[in-house]
Amino acid sequence: MINTFEKNTFGKRFGSMLKVDFKRLFLSRTFYIILAACLLAPVLILIMTTMMDGTVSVDPQTGAETIAEGFDNVWQIIGSVSGAASESTDESGMGMSMTSMANINMLYFAIAALVCIFVADDFRSGYVKNLFTVRAKKTDYVASKTLVLIFGAAMMILAFFVGSLVGGAVSGLSFEMDGFNVGNLVMCVLSKLILVSVFVPIYLIMSVVAKQKLWLSILLSMMIGMFLFMMIPMLTPLNSNIFNVFLCVVGGVGFGFGLGVISNIILKKTSLV
Repeated sequence: MINTFEKNTFGKRFGSMLKVDFKRLFLSRTFYIILAACLLAPVLILIMTTMMDGTVSVDPQTGAETIAEGFDNVWQIIGSVSGAASESTDESGMGMSMTSMANINMLYFAIAALVCIFVADDFRSGYVKNLFTVRAKKTDYVASKTLVLIFGAAMMILAFFVGSLVGGAVSGLSFEMDGFNVGNLVMCVLSKLILVSVFVPIYLIMSVVAKQKLWLSILLSMMIGMFLFMMIPMLTPLNSNIFNVFLCVVGGVGFGFGLGVISNIILKKTSLV
């Protein structure tokens, strides 16, 4: 009788790793807390900015008056129209307005929290060391984490978008589309969803570098994320088209593969504790 052993291929290991990671994500209380925050944040932002719109504050030292400006329509919290006059500066040409900063693009920094917490828990609990000893390879781990956390980050973007619609309806803001149409809006949201595949691999590298040190991984992720922040509104404007989607796909594939290789090397060359 000849004994045959089923070959443990990358596909089988990767599939098994994906199942485990998705299960851990869906059972994670932190994931649902983050999603709830993403859903409620735009509702509160739109309600508060609408209430404060037009209010005047006076600097007691200089006597200078500052008028609070709210959103003109719901879509401003999702993005701006490419080529439109910039609304990010005040009348003096300096500073950033509240509406230009409190939008969906800031969510790409929040994605760092999801990635770093998810990976740091693996190292803190000893799960990673046991995983690599028993069955999985570091390549499987990096690939699985990348895909699962891209999915989680995309859910955060969708939650914020839904919250924006709810917040706009509650605050009574206009849903008028000026300079873009429904098709552009769909491409805009799709581009933003795909763009998370650029940021997740970056945050994953920072997480495997810091390992169980959550504070360090978040700090490193925020520092690197700041350098890429300005490309978000340029790649995903409200009047996005298929070319914007294509650019985000190319960036996601390039960053995902390239940075995934680096993460794999880091795991192989450094201690797991």
